[in-house]
Amino acid sequence: MSIQRFTYGPDTQHFAELHLPAGEGPFPTAILIHGGFWRVPYDYRLMDGLARDLAARGIAAWNIEYRRVGDAGGGWPNTLLDVAHAAAFLRTLPQIDQQRVVAIGHSAGGHLALWLAAYARLAGRHLPEVSFDVPATPLIGVISQAGVNDLHMSWRLNLGGGAASELLGGGFDRVPHRYAAASPAALLPLNVSQVMIHGTADDRVPFAVSEAYTQAAQAAGDQVTLITLPGVDHFALIDPTSEAWAKTVEALQQLLKMG
Repeated sequence: MSIQRFTYGPDTQHFAELHLPAGEGPFPTAILIHGGFWRVPYDYRLMDGLARDLAARGIAAWNIEYRRVGDAGGGWPNTLLDVAHAAAFLRTLPQIDQQRVVAIGHSAGGHLALWLAAYARLAGRHLPEVSFDVPATPLIGVISQAGVNDLHMSWRLNLGGGAASELLGGGFDRVPHRYAAASPAALLPLNVSQVMIHGTADDRVPFAVSEAYTQAAQAAGDQVTLITLPGVDHFALIDPTSEAWAKTVEALQQLLKMG
């Protein structure tokens, strides 16, 4: 196994680490997107253990960093566009099986992973505040681990002490157009297979967020599976020794059609 760092843009936060399995590629790949309610100081290192575990299983891991609230230029729209740029950079890497790429995100990273799939609907569009001029990255699936999948719901529930308002520069009552372009729930259907995995003992992002999103996505015609983890908290999902992570890996292998 090996780890290589690449820069995908000019900012100090524009980098990602590629964890490669042993052997010859190209490899099926997971884009890993960390959470932390889109805020500094939470960073890509939250996903390091998962990246190493995936590489040991023969899956390349693209562990990305992006500008967050608290970074210069972080928040709307750059936090989202950074993720789109980081994903698009994968197209330049010959080690990657471009037909077998899945995005996995935890918490706020779950939102960004789903938004990355939704971005196919936004690419090429020009809104008054932002141009979505980054090429879309084809995904065959998305896994949202305890994700903040609905920004309107996050704002309404005041998750993270107003984290959605911080990300988008205002509440739904002030900047609804930003919520419409940034929330996966507002961009359904995503037209890609999705897996929600969430613990019922989560005190950061309630299980009801994934439950409601799953129902809405299925009603919109998407193929979505909700994996319920009884008694599991928010952070078990990014512990590579946990049963919650084992369930995530199983879902990932199914999306990648491994074995």
